[in-house]
Amino acid sequence: MTVRAGILGATGAVGQRLIQLLEPHPDFEIATLTASDSSAGKPYREAAKWRVDTPIPDTVADATVTETDPDAVPDDVDLLFSSLPSSVGAAVEPGFCEAGYVVSSNSSNARMADDVPLIIPEVNADHLDLLEVQRDDRGWDGALVKNPNCSTITFVPTLAALAEFDLERVHVATLQAVSGAGYDGVTSMEIIDNAIPHIGSEEEKLETESKKLLGTFDGAELDLHGVDVSASCNRIPTLDGHLENVWVEASDDLTPEAAAEALEAYPSLDLPSSPEPLIHVFEDFERPQPRLDRTLGEGMAISVGGLQESTFGLQYNCLAHNTIRGAAGASVLNGELLLKNGYL
Repeated sequence: MTVRAGILGATGAVGQRLIQLLEPHPDFEIATLTASDSSAGKPYREAAKWRVDTPIPDTVADATVTETDPDAVPDDVDLLFSSLPSSVGAAVEPGFCEAGYVVSSNSSNARMADDVPLIIPEVNADHLDLLEVQRDDRGWDGALVKNPNCSTITFVPTLAALAEFDLERVHVATLQAVSGAGYDGVTSMEIIDNAIPHIGSEEEKLETESKKLLGTFDGAELDLHGVDVSASCNRIPTLDGHLENVWVEASDDLTPEAAAEALEAYPSLDLPSSPEPLIHVFEDFERPQPRLDRTLGEGMAISVGGLQESTFGLQYNCLAHNTIRGAAGASVLNGELLLKNGYL
């Protein structure tokens, strides 16, 4: 079965990465591309200033971009990937769901809504059944699924692997790449020879989304995990790859050796975009590094290093590619889970 898919916000950085990932995908076929009114009606090659490190696929280059409206999307499209700005997503995504479309969204709006599944498939695939609650409550024929913030995705799989040790407190400091802010998000004069020790609203996303992802779903309600998470987020002059320093306090004895074993054993899924292994553990304390390790598992793996005991329990570093695992690839992986679980 080939799923006809569309991309909402196809001309932006994440939209372009979605095209790169979907064009060769075994299950998904790009059937429609939407963007702002100023881009609608243009061939994609003219509407988008292409910045991805592979050429625009021929199957997409001459496709006509449409407006981001349910009436402009063909009825035979089964799945929409949304990379819209959050303000736009909040305004238009519900309309697509009301019209019967299933939306796998990278946009930050509604991530913490009680009836919206926030999913990392390898961590909380069972939360997808929250869609049954969503459809009953909202009367939608379609559905809305979210993937987390790019920095949340980086460290939460490592917490899931360590959850057996009864997590109590987590402290995380992020060193986030400039691509996480979008192409125009940080000027060269701001970031070259510099680091910016604040990213607006980012700390809150890590602190709240992690508790939802690690929570439990009983078929009717989702209970947040009780772990306390505190975050400090920093922008640094790397292009791609969010590096994070993590301190974990647990009730049970959590040694570096036990942590390494649990991280390495944490399973991936039988989905095309889920890498094997999901978590790569380095013995070298100088790894992972963004330039060297962000493309592990075709950009979908999480890498960990520097496991050691500290005053605050276990300390380690982790890394993920923020525009692949942390954004476009996460949405594609959620689309694969939707397909496998019969929601398309």
